[in-house]
Formats: sequence, structure tokens, C-alpha cells
Amino acid sequence: MSTIQRIRNGHTTSRGNKAVWSVQILLALVFLFAGGMKLAMPAATLAQFTGLPGAFMKFIGLAELSGALGLVLPGLFGIKRLLTPIAAVGLVTIMSGATVLTIESGQVAGALVPFVVGALAILVARQRRSWLAREAATDRPAREAPVAAAA
Repeated sequence: MSTIQRIRNGHTTSRGNKAVWSVQILLALVFLFAGGMKLAMPAATLAQFTGLPGAFMKFIGLAELSGALGLVLPGLFGIKRLLTPIAAVGLVTIMSGATVLTIESGQVAGALVPFVVGALAILVARQRRSWLAREAATDRPAREAPVAAAA
């Protein structure tokens, strides 16, 4: 099968797969750090620093930590790989909010960082969406079998 046919059929080349894995690992490290810091800081300090409620920032930290794990662990263990594109979309949502809030605070140049991180998460979501489709296709017959037997 030629490279063009593999790409059209949704298969990534080895180099492309390595590049996506590199981005996934980089993003996981970024979100492990960011989420860990939010969870380690006192809520009052987070609220003062961000202008958002401390409990909300703790929730964001937990979401970032969960997203970081979701970017890497399913593919690493080959279990529930559909969680990787879902985690990436969740992180895109967080980074979209971070970008908007940074712009609203008057730091337009500072919004470049969450924007780029969000764009990288979009890349992962798009490249790993085939995992979502494959998992859904393999799960469907197992779910439909008991219903067909009961009818």
C-alpha cells in the first residue's frame, strides 16, 4: 500500500505517528505541571492570582491533570484509546477559555501561549479521531448482540 493510500485510509506513517506521540507527551507534561500547580496552590492564592473563584480553579486543575493522563495512558496501554481524542477536546475547551480570559485581561500577547497549546491539542484530537471511530466500531456489535438475542 502506498503512502498516499495509507493517508487516505486514515493510517498514519511511522514518522507522523511519532510526531503526534511527541506532541501528546509534550502536552501531557504541560498539563501535568499546570494542573498539579493549581491543585497544590491554596484556593485563595489561585483566586487572587486569576480573579476567578478558587474552587473553580481547583476544578480546572483537576481537569488538566485528567486530560494529561487521558492524552497518554490509553494509547500507551492500548485500552479505551477513544479517551485520547476526547481528552484532547476537553483540553481545547480549557485553552479556549484561557485564551479569551487572557485577552480580556488586556494581555493580548500573553494569549499566544494558551492559543498555541490549544492548537496543539486540536492537532492531537484530529490525528487521534481514528481511535475514536475504531473503538466505536468494535464496541457496537458487542452492545447490539444482547439486544438482538432478547428480541
